[in-house]
Amino acid sequence: MFENRLRKVYKHFAKIARKQNIACFRFYDHDMPEFPFVIENYDGAIHAAEYKRRHGMEDEAHEAWLDACKQVIASVTEIGPELVFMKIRQRKEGKEGQYQKFDTVKQERIVPESDLSFIINLTDYLDTGLFLDHRITRGMVRAEAAGKRVLNLFCYTGSFSVYAAKGGARSVTSVDLSKTYINWAKRNMQFNKLYDAEKHEFVQGDVLQLIEDLPKDTFDLIVCDPPTFSNSKRMETNFDVQRDHVTLLKKLLRACTEDGKIYFSNNYRGFSLDRDALPAAVVKDITAATTPFDFQGKLFRSCFLIQK
Repeated sequence: MFENRLRKVYKHFAKIARKQNIACFRFYDHDMPEFPFVIENYDGAIHAAEYKRRHGMEDEAHEAWLDACKQVIASVTEIGPELVFMKIRQRKEGKEGQYQKFDTVKQERIVPESDLSFIINLTDYLDTGLFLDHRITRGMVRAEAAGKRVLNLFCYTGSFSVYAAKGGARSVTSVDLSKTYINWAKRNMQFNKLYDAEKHEFVQGDVLQLIEDLPKDTFDLIVCDPPTFSNSKRMETNFDVQRDHVTLLKKLLRACTEDGKIYFSNNYRGFSLDRDALPAAVVKDITAATTPFDFQGKLFRSCFLIQK
């Protein structure tokens, strides 16, 4: 049953990916409740995350089941089992656990996207280092970036920053609470031979504190993809994207230059943007326009273009 479904979807998505010259794509996402995986192809290596649930199996039986699933995935994709990486992804309260370390073994790979390359890690973190659902959004930022001063908040591994730099940004400032991800973002910039110490700043710190001190009319383009909820001990206050998005966006709009733009996204399924509360000339829902082919009908994030 699982194999039949996998063969059908893999053939379909792999064909589209080849036509669009896309090397990294998702091809299975909870298609069958009995097999609650999210499975992605990263240029010839497979990342399969099983969401933890009450499956009723003893540990030994579950391991055997996972191994059988791994063999099916390897057979369908014609990729060796040694390149199929299986993880169990526990649902967390909020988002703080999203980037927690998963294992002690580290296996990095370099994968292409567009004419750029990104360092991913398929083994020791829950997420790989490259969110495939923002593939189109990254291209939009690149197209807008020429000559702009760009701020990338909650930057993770800096893929938006790399795209902005490639697009000819005048400067790029990347901010994240995690030292690991700030270093990773800088490595991505360096690997693409784009890093310029005078133009590219990487800041480890609490975004919510940093934006309190942003000078007025400083940035032409801001990318902000916050967690749904965060209560990290390193932050002075907790954050709830539904409750706090207006306050956050007002501060970012103040930091925007005249006609400055904000790309704002989040993964809260029930998110509702309070448009009327924003002092913005343009608020455009670009969720559909930024949803890639491999996420159609299965993407629960929202994305907005907000212009001062």
